This record gives sequence, C-alpha cells and structure tokens, in this order.
Amino acid sequence: MKDRHARPRRRGQGELEAQVLAALGAAPGPVSAAWVRERIGGDLAYTTVVTTLTRLLAKGAVRREKSGRSFAWTPAAGEAGLAALRMRRVLDGETDRKAVLASFVTVLSADDERLLRGLLNELDDAGPPGTGGHGEAEQPEG
Repeated sequence: MKDRHARPRRRGQGELEAQVLAALGAAPGPVSAAWVRERIGGDLAYTTVVTTLTRLLAKGAVRREKSGRSFAWTPAAGEAGLAALRMRRVLDGETDRKAVLASFVTVLSADDERLLRGLLNELDDAGPPGTGGHGEAEQPEG
C-alpha cells in the first residue's frame, strides 16, 4: 500500500528542462505555460513551469512572444539544435576545452568521425569569419 503522504520522486538535474523542451517540440505552435504544464503532468506548480521556461529562455533554448497578458513559448531550435546547445553548455562548463574536444573525438565511431571531418571541411571551404562562413574556429580567451 502506498503512503499517501509520501513525497513525489525528485527529478534529476535537467530532467524537467528536457520534459519542457519535449512538450514544446510536440506543440502545434506557440503555447502557454499552462499548456506545457498540462502536457508534462504530475503535480507541478504553474510557477515551476514558468521558472523553467524562463531559465530555458536565458539559455537560448526557447523563445517567447507576448500573448495577451502572458507569453506564448516555442523551442528556439529543432531537436538537433537543442542537442547542440546541450553539448555547447557542457563544453562551456569545462576549463580545458582542448582536452574535452580531444576526448570526444576519440570516442566517435569511424562513421561519425568522417561526418564531423566533412562538416568541418565544409565550414573551412565557406571562407573566413565575417564572410558568411566560419573559417578558422575562434580561440577562447583566457
């Protein structure tokens, strides 16, 4: 028999953000925080959803537009863009970027490594920064 006073399971770090992003990704267009809350379910407070959306806005993962007295929310990018954003956040949180990137490349499959090399070559062929292409990667300050 369940204890009716038991606390609900606590979500892991980033789990609520992932659920919010998944709900927005499945939305038919811009939606309210209440719509997101309904899709996620559980006993979440409306303010918790709004706080999560606001944090995702600060991270550049969602966009909002005024809709009446509140906001309508949309994902800032598709699934690939959101995955890239997560990867970038991990990289930005590390002090030795070179070591992190080197470790990442060494665990890629041969097919993924070829794909990455091809993408980097395409960027190099596009020209130097400021001309529409990325050219050389910027070196982090520090």
